[in-house]
Amino acid sequence: MTFTLPPLPYAYDALGQYMSKETLEYHHDKHHQAYVTNGNNALKGTEWEGKSLEEIVKGSFGKNPAVFNNAGQHYNHIHFWSWMKPNGGGTKLPGKLEKKINEDLGGFEKFKADFQAAGVGQFGSGWCWLQVKNGKLEISKTPNGENPLVHGATPILGCDVWEHSYYIDYRNRRPDYLKAFVENLVNWEYVESLFEKA
Repeated sequence: MTFTLPPLPYAYDALGQYMSKETLEYHHDKHHQAYVTNGNNALKGTEWEGKSLEEIVKGSFGKNPAVFNNAGQHYNHIHFWSWMKPNGGGTKLPGKLEKKINEDLGGFEKFKADFQAAGVGQFGSGWCWLQVKNGKLEISKTPNGENPLVHGATPILGCDVWEHSYYIDYRNRRPDYLKAFVENLVNWEYVESLFEKA
């Protein structure tokens, strides 16, 4: 498959004070576009040409860094834009998902604290995740463009902790960015749709 940059599912200024228009313009139009362009170039002539994005991510992991890094980041970012929405966050979660978070992660407040801690504790660039593995919800973190797919899990929520995702708005205050993400940006309906598929 050829990678293409999806449009943002909301206006550049729709996330207000929590993620600025300038951040979204740089992050979506420049950074994500670069993963698309470089990924398409890296794919040419490889065994993954014509495969689905998930197959490319899983198949190139540990074998072809140029393909993997760009495909991984393309996958991560396609979801990242949809993991956020205007007036997102809050504590009202879809029923099944809330029940599962209570069962597997000790409740919503503990999930929030642990998810944010995973993001803060990821040294350098990377992501923190809410994932489904063997039927259970787990929190994890990965370096660079890695994601749960390559570790036998399905990501249902991820937060980008590369500096370019928050530095314009938060400077070096990664904990404040993660708090704002969980409390004010998460699109829980999209998370639930991925949870139901997983």
